[in-house]
Amino acid sequence: MGMSWEDVVLIERSKTSCDPSVVTVNCPDKAGLGCDLLRIVLEFGLYVTRGDFSTDGRWCYVVLWVVPRPNSVRVDWESLKNRLLSCCPSCLPTFYLNHLSDSDSDSSKSPPLYLLKVFSLDRKGLIHDVTKVLCDLDLAIQRVKVTTTPDGKVLDLFFITDGMELLHTKIRREETCEHLSAVLGGCCITCELEVAGAEYDVQQVHSCISETVAQELFGGYEVDVDRPQSEASITVDNLLSPTHTLLQIRCLDQKGLVYDIFKISKDCNIRIVHGRIWSSDKGYRSLDLFIQKEDGKKIVDKDSQALLCCRLKEEMLNPLRVMITNRGPDTELVVANPVELSGKGRPRVFYDATLALKTLGICVFSAEIGRHSSSRRQWEVYRFLLDESRGSSNRAKRDDVVEKVRRTLMGW
Repeated sequence: MGMSWEDVVLIERSKTSCDPSVVTVNCPDKAGLGCDLLRIVLEFGLYVTRGDFSTDGRWCYVVLWVVPRPNSVRVDWESLKNRLLSCCPSCLPTFYLNHLSDSDSDSSKSPPLYLLKVFSLDRKGLIHDVTKVLCDLDLAIQRVKVTTTPDGKVLDLFFITDGMELLHTKIRREETCEHLSAVLGGCCITCELEVAGAEYDVQQVHSCISETVAQELFGGYEVDVDRPQSEASITVDNLLSPTHTLLQIRCLDQKGLVYDIFKISKDCNIRIVHGRIWSSDKGYRSLDLFIQKEDGKKIVDKDSQALLCCRLKEEMLNPLRVMITNRGPDTELVVANPVELSGKGRPRVFYDATLALKTLGICVFSAEIGRHSSSRRQWEVYRFLLDESRGSSNRAKRDDVVEKVRRTLMGW
């Protein structure tokens, strides 16, 4: 028998600001479902304080205790519920589910891409203000092209998708432009929203960064001196369970940590049969994950264990790359994060990076989002050409800019 959609995702709102809200997902299982759910939670600016995951291979049960992060956008709980529902497999009889092809059972098909054109007068924090409005409206930024003209005006091109899947309606498009005009005030000259042409493929837009910059960003990872590798420990245990490998993970807490761990398991075709996420203790998070290979067996090969632990540690210790470089005579901020094998980039990177620059009082002359393929994986690259001609705050030390952006991205 099937079940009502009302029972698939339940959200129990907290009664006080100090308590977490509880999100429960009860639906048929699919590969990478935990990662997909956590990605949506991260996209809505929510922090997972605790979590429980369990599956028998056919049905899964997930409970997440979540709270909004500081400086987060407004949480639309109804929209969150709909987004979580959208990535859950259909509640059809198990026999039928087992005979669906991958393409039939995949509910994460690429949504339509829209082009938002905002032409306005320039001012500090403009890009972040536009970004915040889009996040408030559950509009996800896939690609950006921001250009400042010589006469002090800005043309913002935002390629976006709609989590509510309503941008095809006139009322949704008008609502978006009205919100933007209200926030930008007299700075806004025109605001247009239309379907992006077929020639715009966000996953095929390559970022033209120099070989030197690419080598520093993607050539390997270095652990910060303040974060020794001992701060990310992984214990592999094959004795506790006869059918599962236990991973015991402890790491310094940071934004998106649980998503990053589940992303690696999804990309490596590792099934998390049961998992428990513990509350942060003195700035650290602990996870117990009972896992299996795709064939349902334990991971007993030492090389496979070492490779998985290496991937996890890299993601825990350095999930985002941030650097300041020169683009000719100008200063450029470059932020990069690895992309899921499914082609999805990390949520809210553009929001957090522009928030940090706005806080520092640094104006952005131009910005863009592209992709870069290294020998090991694909990356999403955010490039910000900084305007150092206005205000003393724009002459902040490069190390201070990198530190502020990194700390905002990591939620420290």
